[in-house]
Parts: sequence; structure tokens; C-alpha cells
Amino acid sequence: MLDNFWFNVKIGIDHILDINGYDHVLFLMVLAVPYVFKDWKRVLLLVTLFTIGHTISLFLGAYDIVSVNSKLVEFLIPITILIAAIYNVFTAGKKDRGNKIGLLFFVTLFFGLIHGLGFAREAKMLDDEGSVAFLIEFAIGIEIAQIIVVFMILFLGFLFQTIFRFSRRDWVMVLSAIVIGLVIPMIIGSDLLK
Repeated sequence: MLDNFWFNVKIGIDHILDINGYDHVLFLMVLAVPYVFKDWKRVLLLVTLFTIGHTISLFLGAYDIVSVNSKLVEFLIPITILIAAIYNVFTAGKKDRGNKIGLLFFVTLFFGLIHGLGFAREAKMLDDEGSVAFLIEFAIGIEIAQIIVVFMILFLGFLFQTIFRFSRRDWVMVLSAIVIGLVIPMIIGSDLLK
């Protein structure tokens, strides 16, 4: 039973850390890049809200309670990344960013719902019995992998801001611009636009 638990958790971890599914990592990058290690509680809350959002839609999609065109979902996922990256560009270095945290939490939860619909199809294929245990264990694996990715982003931010003397604003701008450059071809190449 415990072996099965860890196997399903590993599936969730592998899903996030899979090089072919880097869209999820891109979203985590733009979510975490404005923060530093001392903001770990806020970042953890954002990541957890994102996990809650996509776990809810994962359940709804896996149990066919909600059905959304997969081409639309695959188009919307890079759109959410683009929106978050553009938000970073326009708010980088601004002092009032923390005041709008309520809206940021809501948007992160909502974007999680969209990303979770992308997982639903894969979750159905992985667990044709539709067990709640599998979905929860899969979600735990996703959360673990997300925390790993966010830690890496915070660590890289620390390195670039201390060793290479990037200002926090420049770090946010550069990484967000890189993500924008990566996500625009995903949007243009979307099956929805073909």
C-alpha cells in the first residue's frame, strides 16, 4: 500500500519535472521570481493555492463533472503564463505589489483551475479506476515538485542578486522576459489557432 502511495506521488513529481511539460515550470517561475527567501510563507501559500486550484479541476475533469475542450485548455495554459509574466514586468520594483496580494491569491487559484484541466486527461489515462486516493497522491507529488522548482527559482534569484549584483527589479524583468519569449511560440503554435 505504501509502495503504491509513493509510486503515485512519484508520478505527480515526474509530471512537473518532465522536460516536455515545461509550461508548468514556466508558470512557477513567473509566480516565484518576484520573491526572495524571506517571503517563503507567501510563496508557499501561492504555490499551495495553485495546487488547490488544479487539484479541484483535476477531480472535476477526471470524474467528468466538468468537460472542457482540450485544445482550449492547451491554449489557455500559456495565456495564464503570459499574463503572469507581463504582470511581473509592469510591477517589477514597485513597492505596492504586496498590497494587492488578495487579488494575486485569487488569480493564482483561478490559473490553477485552468492548469488542472490539462492534468485531468492524463490522470484518467494513468488511473482508469478513477480512485480518489490516486488523485490525492498525484496532487501531493505535484506539490512536492512545485516546491522544488520554487526553491530553485528563489536560490537562483539569491545567486543573481548577491553574486552577480542584479537588482531585484532587473532579475524579475529578465526572467519574466525570458518566459514571455518562450511562451509566445506556445500560444502561436496552439492547435486552437490552427
